[in-house]
Amino acid sequence: MSDKNKAILEEANAAIAQGNNEGFLSFCADDMEWTFVGDKTLKGKEAVRQWMAMTYIEPPKFRVANLIAEGDFVTALGDITMKDEDGKAADYSYCDIWRFHGGKIVELRAFVIKTEVKDETSSAA
Repeated sequence: MSDKNKAILEEANAAIAQGNNEGFLSFCADDMEWTFVGDKTLKGKEAVRQWMAMTYIEPPKFRVANLIAEGDFVTALGDITMKDEDGKAADYSYCDIWRFHGGKIVELRAFVIKTEVKDETSSAA
């Protein structure tokens, strides 16, 4: 089941990268729950749909370093670039823990940290 879930997630994320949010949502259970740790929890497919419409102004660019699958879980580790509210590209590092049931995504626990380029010309005091 692990490899099947991994393949489902890869296909679902490919849909997001193409700007096809509905294609992504077709892999999700109606009662799915997304938790952005330290921020908010989205309950249900409609809440996720609305969040995606507001957040993915342009399709995000994923750079997946690792996909680790075991049982009903797939963990994705990597970086993502997406436009912020001002239309500027913003970079994040993430660790997503996806839970599957019956071939559908039912839960996400996302640990997302905005990354910033450090100014190498400044000196530490």
